Amino acid sequence: MELKDMIRGCLGPLAVAIDEFRGDLSVEVPKSHIIDALRRLKDDPGLGFDFLSDLFGVDNSEIYKKKTASKKPGDEGPETPSENDMPSPPRFDVIYLLLSLKTNRRLRVKARIAEDDPVIDSVTSIWKAATWPEREVFDMYGIRFKGHPDLRRLLMWDEFPAHPLRKDYPLEGMGEERCLIYE
Repeated sequence: MELKDMIRGCLGPLAVAIDEFRGDLSVEVPKSHIIDALRRLKDDPGLGFDFLSDLFGVDNSEIYKKKTASKKPGDEGPETPSENDMPSPPRFDVIYLLLSLKTNRRLRVKARIAEDDPVIDSVTSIWKAATWPEREVFDMYGIRFKGHPDLRRLLMWDEFPAHPLRKDYPLEGMGEERCLIYE
C-alpha cells in the first residue's frame, strides 16, 4: 500500500488535505485535532512516525494580501464576496516534520492557525523534543501552545513587545533597545 493511502486510512477525516510535491508528502490537519492526529501517526504500527525532527511556524500574511489586492474595484470579472462576508484566512501555519526511524519515511504535518486565535495544543506530551521549538515559535510568531510546561520567550528578552518573524514587523525593528549591565 502506498504511503499516501496509509496516512489517509490512519487519519480518516482528520486529513483535511494530502499533497505530494517532488516525492515529499504533506498532510493538513485541523488545529483542534493536532494531538490526536500526531499520536495516531506515531502509534500506527504500519507508519511509526516516532521522531519529531523539527517544528516551526510560517506567517502567510503576504500571500493573503496579494490575493485580496489583485482584484480592483473597477476590474471586470465574476463578483466576489466582500471582505466582511468571508472568514479570515488562517495567517499562520505550524509545521511538524516527522520521521519514521524504522522505515526512514518522512512526513510534513501542517496545522493552520487564525490570527485572531493564535493558540494550538502543545505536543510535548507526545515528544519532549517539542519543548524548545514550541518556545521559539511562540517567541518569534506569538503562537501560544496550550499545555506547554514552560512557555516563555527563548531568543528575545522577556519585555520585548513584539514577535520579530511576523511579516508586519519592520526590518529595522521598532526602536526597541535593551541595555545590558554586566557586573
